[in-house]
Amino acid sequence: MSSLPAIITPAILSSLRSHPTLPGHTWYLIAATTLSQLNRPDEIPKVYQHALRHGPGDAAPTQDEKLRISRRMREALIKAAAVGGWWLIPPQTINALLELKKATPEELLDEHEGFSPTGRRLDIYETPAPQIMQRGQVFFERLYGKITKRVMGQMDRSGTEDLGLVARLVYGYVLSNTNVLSAAETSFVMIAGLIPQDVNPQLKGHLRGALNGGATVEQVQAVRNVVVDICSAAGMKMLDANSPAGFGWRNEVADL
Repeated sequence: MSSLPAIITPAILSSLRSHPTLPGHTWYLIAATTLSQLNRPDEIPKVYQHALRHGPGDAAPTQDEKLRISRRMREALIKAAAVGGWWLIPPQTINALLELKKATPEELLDEHEGFSPTGRRLDIYETPAPQIMQRGQVFFERLYGKITKRVMGQMDRSGTEDLGLVARLVYGYVLSNTNVLSAAETSFVMIAGLIPQDVNPQLKGHLRGALNGGATVEQVQAVRNVVVDICSAAGMKMLDANSPAGFGWRNEVADL
């Protein structure tokens, strides 16, 4: 049992689940991703168990819906690793997935040899790499639109071409796989992963990218605001000139 103060309360869970503007079936993805980046994996089971009891709305979920919830939460945590540091799999991602597994009934796990609903095993072992890299390029171009060349160019000219190469790998093999989470939902995960890190330049791109992926302005703003609320509940705050470092944001969190 964690000795840290609780972040996720029954009131927060209820407000997330009944939020009028959040896209359907996303509240638990957004909450779990935010908690993983806040390094509070101990709070993720609260979100998951609430989702299993209540589903995306008000009706109790069926067994198939519970399996869908479980798989979507796992995929969100995997994709969030893309903004959590892909030089190694981020410890936050590992810890979050292990805490989620502890709370997951055996029949809702995907640990069978050679099976994942994402199909990434096929991507890695059976699909030609150029095909996967092309898929990633298309995804990247759709996400960033007319600023695609500038964004990738900045990474290619960062002092080493390896930054751009790693970005291409991540977009090809991780983010552009939309078998479980759509392009817009992938952007929601990125937004939830970036806000706790206080990285507005990258956040701005993914806020716009969610629109390019099919989300509405109202949906993107709702995701952004919910993540800020969870971070605030965890103790994050605006930092001023007298506290230039600490657990918080140096500037207002970017918005559309």
